[in-house]
Amino acid sequence: MNQDTICAIATAQGGAIGSIRVSGPEAITITSRIFTPAKPGKLLSEQKPYTLTFGRIYNGEELIDEVLVSLFRAPHSYTGEDSTEITCHGSSYILQQVMQLLIKNGCRTAQPGEYTQRAFLNGKMDLSQAEAVADLIASSSAATHRLALSQMRGGFSKELAILREKLLNFTSMIELELDFSEEDVEFADRSALRQLADGIEKVIARLVDSFSVGNAIKNGVPVAIIGETNAGKSTLLNVLLNEDKAIVSDIHGTTRDVIEDTVNIGGITFRFIDTAGIRETNDMIESLGIERTFQKLDQAEIVLWIIDSADAISQLKLLSDKILPRCEHKQLILVFNKVELINETQKNELTSQLSEHVGSEIESIFISAKQRQHTDELQQKLIAAAHLPTVTQNDVIVTNVRHYEALTRALDAIHRVQEGLDANISGDFLSQDIRECIFHLSDIVGEVTNDMVLQNIFAHFCIGK
Repeated sequence: MNQDTICAIATAQGGAIGSIRVSGPEAITITSRIFTPAKPGKLLSEQKPYTLTFGRIYNGEELIDEVLVSLFRAPHSYTGEDSTEITCHGSSYILQQVMQLLIKNGCRTAQPGEYTQRAFLNGKMDLSQAEAVADLIASSSAATHRLALSQMRGGFSKELAILREKLLNFTSMIELELDFSEEDVEFADRSALRQLADGIEKVIARLVDSFSVGNAIKNGVPVAIIGETNAGKSTLLNVLLNEDKAIVSDIHGTTRDVIEDTVNIGGITFRFIDTAGIRETNDMIESLGIERTFQKLDQAEIVLWIIDSADAISQLKLLSDKILPRCEHKQLILVFNKVELINETQKNELTSQLSEHVGSEIESIFISAKQRQHTDELQQKLIAAAHLPTVTQNDVIVTNVRHYEALTRALDAIHRVQEGLDANISGDFLSQDIRECIFHLSDIVGEVTNDMVLQNIFAHFCIGK
C-alpha cells in the first residue's frame, strides 16, 4: 500500500470556488502546517471528523486566502484514509500557491484516478464500482447517469456476488465428491447441478446481451450517413448536429474521409458518421474514403441512405444491388433529400419506384436538409429506430468493454460445464470449468485483477478523482 500523502485540485478552472483534496497518513498534519484556524486555541488535528473549520492559509507572513477545511478520519472517508478538503477562492494563482505549500510540506501531486484507486485498494468499493465513478463523471445523458449511479451503488456487484456464491456452492459439492472418490459417494445431484448451471447461464447470457444496449447508451447509437456524392449528406449532418461540422459544396467528392460526432436527441445519444459519397472514381484518396464508407456501414446500427430526390431512380438500383444486402440486420431509413426540387407527382412516382425496387416495408422520408423541412420527423424516426429501453437506476446493464469480455469468457466456461454435465464427465474437469467461470466473474470486481489492468483503468480518470 502506498503511504504517500497526495494532493490535487479537484475543481475545474474558472469557477468562483476551488477545492483541493489531500489524502494519506499525513493529510491532517500537513494541512495543519499551512492552515491557521480563525478561532485560536484549537488545532485542526484536534477537530472532530466531518467538521468544517474556517481559517487562513499563509505563505510565511503573506496571506494567501481565507478558506474552509473539511476533515475526514480513516477509515470513514472516500479513500479510507485521513483526508482534508481545502475550499478556497477559485483563482488559479491561489490554488497553485496552496498546492505548492502542500508539496513543500510533504505532499506529492496525485496521479489521475489515484483517489478512487486508493478507495478500491482500501476496500471502500470494488473495481466495477470504481470504474462507475469515471462513467458518472463522463455521463452526458439521463440514461448514462442512471446506469453509472446503479453500478456505483453496487447493483452490478450484487448480481455478480449472487452468481459467484452459487458457483462456489456448486464447485464445493463437486470437490467434496473428489475427496471421497474411493468410497464412490455422490454428494451432488447431477440433475440439480444441471438446473443450477442453466440458471447461472441465463443470468450471464442476459448480462452479455445487455452490452449492445449499454454500449449504445454510453457511447452513442452509431448512425452511418451513406449515399452518392452530392446527395446532401454533409448538409444533413450539420443540421442534425446544429453546427457546421462538415464542408458543404456542390463539387462531387468533397467528403473524402469519415467525420464523426455525437448529439443527444430525445435523451438518446447518437454517434453520426458522415462518409465519403459512393461513386465510380479514379481518385486514389477518394477511393480510400469510399472503402471506409462501407466499413462504417458495417459497424453502424442505423443507416441513413441519403438520396437526391431529383436523381433518385438510378440511386434506387444502387441501393438494391449494393446496400440492402449489407443492411440485413440494421435499421435502414431511406432519406429522399432536396424534396424542394420535385413536385408532388414526381414524389408519388418515387414512392412507387421505391416499392418496386426495395419493397414497401423499408422506412422512408422526404426532407430538405438545406431548408430544414421534415428534419424533426427524421429525428423521431431515429429515436424509434434506436430501440433503446427506458433505463432506471435498478437496471443492471453492462456498459464496460472489460466487463463484457470477462462475462463472455465466463459464459464460455459455464457452457463447458453444461456440456460436461450432459456428457457425464468426471468431477475434476467440471470443477476446473466452474473455477474458471468464478475467476472471470471475480475479475470484474477486482478480486483477481493484476496491477497492469489497474494502472490502465485508473490512468483514464481525471486528476483529483
